[in-house]
Amino acid sequence: MNYLLVTIGAGIGGGLRYFISNYAAKFFPIYFPFGTLIVNAIGSILLGFLIFGLDDKELLSNNLKLLLGVGFCGGLTTFSTFSLETINLLKDSQFLFAGLNVLLNLLITMLGIYTAYIFSK
Repeated sequence: MNYLLVTIGAGIGGGLRYFISNYAAKFFPIYFPFGTLIVNAIGSILLGFLIFGLDDKELLSNNLKLLLGVGFCGGLTTFSTFSLETINLLKDSQFLFAGLNVLLNLLITMLGIYTAYIFSK
């Protein structure tokens, strides 16, 4: 049952990641992976609220933690895509954008988790 919950959550999260990335590509310049940055930020904020807002207060069942935290947030966020996009930027000698991608993904996702932690207190 646990594997099914994670699989369902990951499928929904992955589908939403694909949608958001394609949608972002319509509004932001294509020379920077804004879609990945956006889903990583959303996933970090959501995971922070799940853990600090619900789980710490024992309001999140183990099934929901698996479905939403491990599955959905895991499917939504994209560390492997982030890594590939960063390497591709480096291969294209886009060193500024590669560094910016690493810095922004790290800072924004950590800020997302921390923001959720603060608001959940």
